[in-house]
Amino acid sequence: MKGANRVRTVVADMFAMVVFCFVTGMMIEIFVSGMSFEQSLASRLLSIPVNILIAWPYGVFRDSVLTFATRRSSSRLGKRAADFFAYVTFQSPVYAGILFSVGAEPNQIVTAVASNALLSGMLGMVYGVFLERCRKLFRVGATLPNQLSA
Repeated sequence: MKGANRVRTVVADMFAMVVFCFVTGMMIEIFVSGMSFEQSLASRLLSIPVNILIAWPYGVFRDSVLTFATRRSSSRLGKRAADFFAYVTFQSPVYAGILFSVGAEPNQIVTAVASNALLSGMLGMVYGVFLERCRKLFRVGATLPNQLSA
């Protein structure tokens, strides 16, 4: 990946991660986990710098998982399954740490992380599509060989 393309990739990945996680995290925390608006807002605000720090490593991790998966199957279902796996395995520990640091109760953390993991099938797939669209918005070239359309 060349310099200018790498910078656009990093910025696109950061933008996608911050926006997506802010919106989905707040909905899960308030409507599923029973956190107050104030707790959720604190969690989401704390998540912004965390998401900025993990966005590019997650993008690289996701691309690696997708590359591995597409070698096995080039189907759209294979890509979606890879997005599911990448999202759950990377995001769950990060999310639990954020909730712990803002004072969420253990039962709230377990509920939020478990709900997020269950919803990650959909969230991971939706995030994969959202990330690809953000990369197109930032004019990032294909990050995978033989990249499947989002």
